[in-house]
Amino acid sequence: SETTKLTLPVVELARANDEFRKVLWTGEQTQLVLMAIPEGGEIGGEVHEGHDQLLYFVAGSGVAKIGETETEIADGDVSIVPSGVFHNFKNTGSGMLKLFTTYSPPEHEPGTEHETKAEAEADD
Repeated sequence: SETTKLTLPVVELARANDEFRKVLWTGEQTQLVLMAIPEGGEIGGEVHEGHDQLLYFVAGSGVAKIGETETEIADGDVSIVPSGVFHNFKNTGSGMLKLFTTYSPPEHEPGTEHETKAEAEADD
């Protein structure tokens, strides 16, 4: 299975993913997660205490809000969210905004999959 592989075609996997959240790998210190945000959707404003997060965008476009700063995001960009900083990411383009993200240390239970944001919120 994918979870046992330690080298993955992550951009290809992220572009093919249609689930809001899909945990690919969880280690002691880091976690790798695929995300897909539908047109007009958003991850939702949040703060992770004790977790740094890096988000690597591979398809679509949108707006990143990190702290007080808003920045346009597109395929090829990375957003850095230090621990304790408010953040939200909105899909403002056409088609899904697709990305892979790392949390250090892990944020979600290993194997977590959420088809939609609503499902993710119900699980929190």
